Amino acid sequence: MGLALLLACRPGLAPAADAGKIAPALQPFVDSHTLAGAVLLVANSNQVLALEAVGWMDVAAKKPMRTDCLFWIASESKPITAAALMMLVDEGKVQLDDPVEKYLPEFTGLIVADKKAKHAVPKKPRHPITIKNLLTHTSGMPFRSDLEKPTLDLHPLAERVRSYAQQALEFEPDTKYQYSNAGINTAGRIVEVVSGQPYEVFLEQRLLQPLAMTDTTFWPSAEQLTRLAKAYRGSKDKADIEETPIDQLRYPLNDHTRGPMPAGGMFSTASDLARFAQLLLQGGTFAGRRYLSAAAVREMTRKQTGAGIDKGYGLGLQTTGTKFGHLGKYGTNFSIDTQRGLITVYMVQNAGWRNADGSKIHPAFYQAALAAFGKVQ
Repeated sequence: MGLALLLACRPGLAPAADAGKIAPALQPFVDSHTLAGAVLLVANSNQVLALEAVGWMDVAAKKPMRTDCLFWIASESKPITAAALMMLVDEGKVQLDDPVEKYLPEFTGLIVADKKAKHAVPKKPRHPITIKNLLTHTSGMPFRSDLEKPTLDLHPLAERVRSYAQQALEFEPDTKYQYSNAGINTAGRIVEVVSGQPYEVFLEQRLLQPLAMTDTTFWPSAEQLTRLAKAYRGSKDKADIEETPIDQLRYPLNDHTRGPMPAGGMFSTASDLARFAQLLLQGGTFAGRRYLSAAAVREMTRKQTGAGIDKGYGLGLQTTGTKFGHLGKYGTNFSIDTQRGLITVYMVQNAGWRNADGSKIHPAFYQAALAAFGKVQ
């Protein structure tokens, strides 16, 4: 395992990128106060090739970024939720074409009310929304409901999902792509109903514990909070970066009264995400044990959005066919290149770059990863 923990630091200076193959490419962005810090990981199907950190986990306290730092991974939670549901598909307990109302009767009788169309008359959809619609953002469901304001975790999962069923669909299912936390949360609720377990318990027992993803959680412990990388955004005058809270979650983050959010509530580390990515790259197996069928992984990673929809999305995964993965709201990203057999994990916490250089940071990481390990098969 390649490991470069970049801890050399002097008062007032960012940690020096001295031994890594990847992190030095990002040091200029730390020096220019565009990036606070990052954890970077490159792996193949069975080995971590590089795990490096650069910059700060806490700028004001001058705490260097650590390779075991936790990050709010936000929408990178979506493929993990999809994997949990696909376990039930593998067991024959759920079918992708099943209507949602089969498991959640409150979704019976939904109507379509296209708010963008003039003189639109609410109507019954041509077919009920399906589980596949939930996982591909083609259901017509909104991003969230009014119950989820100002943060998305105020109520138990079952209550939030019932609130979605009280809203009209915004378009005919299967005709458009519209990113919907509500859809993925509903998929998580179906996991609960079918398994007979709370969503987070099913996830812990069936996926997180077996894969040794010990730092992946909705509620960071007191110890994990000491490793949580702080989030930053550009200051109002764009001259520097400033600390910011996670705007979608209620504090304190270790309060278990916050409802689990299958669509975007998880915290994790680069190493944990690499294990999940290796599970997908290995076609559903990890460390010699099968968790998902090869067919389930193929369904997750191929384009499932219709021919008339340009957006490439599988089941809980963004996909181009040969590459798939997911982004998180504050910049986290994992990507799997099946042609090169290469996994890249990029962990940052940025709520808005202070200048255009922010958009260059992930490409700089990815190019450095390809230069060092791009020929891995």
